[in-house]
Amino acid sequence: MSETLIAQVERWAREIPDAPAYTFLDYSAGRDGVRHTLSWAKADLRARALAVRLREVMHPGERVAILAPQGLEYVVAMLGAMYARVVAVPLFAPDLPGHADRLILAYADADPVCVLTTTPALEGVHAFLDGRSAPRPKRIITLDTVSDLLADEWDHEPIGPDDLAYLQYTSGSTRAPAGVEIGHGNFTANARQLWTAFRATPRVSTAALWLPLFHDMGLIATIAAPIVGGNQSMFMDPVAFVMHPVRWLRMLSGQEDVFTGGPNFAYEYTASRVTEAEKATLDLSGVSVMLNGAEPLRGGTIDRFSEAFARCGLRPEAHTPGYGLAEATVFVTAMDRDLPARVTLFDRDALTAGRAVPHTGRGRVSDLVSCGVPTGQRVVIASVSGTTSGMTSGTARPDGEVGEIWVRGPNVARAYWRDAERSAEVFGNVLDGEEGTWLRTGDLGVMHGGELYITGRIKDLIIVDGRNHYPQDVEVTVQEAEEAIRRDHVAAFAVPGEETERLVVVAERSRKADGRDIDEIAANVRAAVTKNHDLRLHDFVLVEAGAVPRTSSGKIARRACARAYLDGEFPPGAFPADGLPADGVSADGVSADGVSADGQGAGV
Repeated sequence: MSETLIAQVERWAREIPDAPAYTFLDYSAGRDGVRHTLSWAKADLRARALAVRLREVMHPGERVAILAPQGLEYVVAMLGAMYARVVAVPLFAPDLPGHADRLILAYADADPVCVLTTTPALEGVHAFLDGRSAPRPKRIITLDTVSDLLADEWDHEPIGPDDLAYLQYTSGSTRAPAGVEIGHGNFTANARQLWTAFRATPRVSTAALWLPLFHDMGLIATIAAPIVGGNQSMFMDPVAFVMHPVRWLRMLSGQEDVFTGGPNFAYEYTASRVTEAEKATLDLSGVSVMLNGAEPLRGGTIDRFSEAFARCGLRPEAHTPGYGLAEATVFVTAMDRDLPARVTLFDRDALTAGRAVPHTGRGRVSDLVSCGVPTGQRVVIASVSGTTSGMTSGTARPDGEVGEIWVRGPNVARAYWRDAERSAEVFGNVLDGEEGTWLRTGDLGVMHGGELYITGRIKDLIIVDGRNHYPQDVEVTVQEAEEAIRRDHVAAFAVPGEETERLVVVAERSRKADGRDIDEIAANVRAAVTKNHDLRLHDFVLVEAGAVPRTSSGKIARRACARAYLDGEFPPGAFPADGLPADGVSADGVSADGVSADGQGAGV
């Protein structure tokens, strides 16, 4: 690795100073949005100025929390913190709905000495800090008031790959958020891996996304990857996408070579919401990559999206299923950008027994979407063979056998912040016959035809009478059994029973549930689960749109849902008369920022 990625910003400021680097589409100023752009020279100037300001109040290695809204100021905050060699903690403004608990826990764990925010968000930041019993930070800096004149005072300091760049907070849905320690080497490696996998062209390809910048994929795809080749990055606030999903496609429209991405539900949502009149205005022929990186990936979703936008010029090959997790910075595998998404039908009974056997046309079937191959790193399917002194050893499984996904590469983080025990469990594992340590992802998968397929989360497995069942299979059965149930808004999980675990399903209602008899809906679901899985459904709960918790990648947070069920937050077996509160959720049940709380593994 010749240099860290942050040094590339200074290079582009010299070589292509006036070229656009980051463009923010601000829809708060009007329905059509206003474009605000930083050139490479301006991005470098503002980052250096902020670095000077930070070093007036901080020392290298200390933490600075970013409590700012989506926008160019957020980009400057990340770049400036890296220039200053302080440790960024990418969080979000305290007024973001539905995330108060996660922010409190992550902020307390990081214990920053400084906070970066904006003038409009300052009042909310003060209210947030005043409501905490912990010591206040030494200083609060408003990014929009830092003078560019300070940049002249900056003296370049070498930054090594082992220097800590930022803490990526993950989880919060089932445990206290954990800060993944991302070094400058990890940041550099993963940006280059993503850029290489997408086969981006220097200074030509464009990134266009709406993912939140505090999320791992949003940060790497929006801020980091474009730095590799001096490419332009365009982005908007996630709320702007939720309000009018066509805005996402308009960012892509007419581009020569553009890459983007989002969770599976975003493709479902967009395909169902963009009108025929809106489609007539779109030219998606230049879309090279549409990364779909959140579990569960649905072949049906890909087909529906392709069909919906085929006449807009969208190539089927643009769909790029992938896999990643914060502990690997984010990106691990993806399909080749010029290959169509691959959906393979497997024998469901064999899959639950740990073997990937192609379906022969008889018996039950599970359709899985290939997540492609790794770039610049190694992936193996492993089984635990032993534990010694807290270190887990594993044995690589051959193609066709299900096991845990293990990852090794320069993008894999070194530890969790201030959690040595859990760091050893996750990052300090050895593979029989191999040197070095491996990351245990906690995800189950299988290699088939040289490509990675995700089969589920280890902790999400439903085990009834000694038989394993993947919750996503049950969820598909449920949503296809009843039009009264919203697609991809179903959570299947196990709860303790007297002799074995019991299956519970919580599902969000669709508009077609209006006027329907709950008993009829439940009966149809129970019959389908029994037929397709030989399982007795212990309880079925139909809830309002937005009540099923999701992770920051758009995934169903099954363990959080199970906890809410056991805590009595869902009325057993019946649709509540007045619904359930869902802060930050639109009328259609989509999170206002597309996020909730992240979780290790199972998709980027």
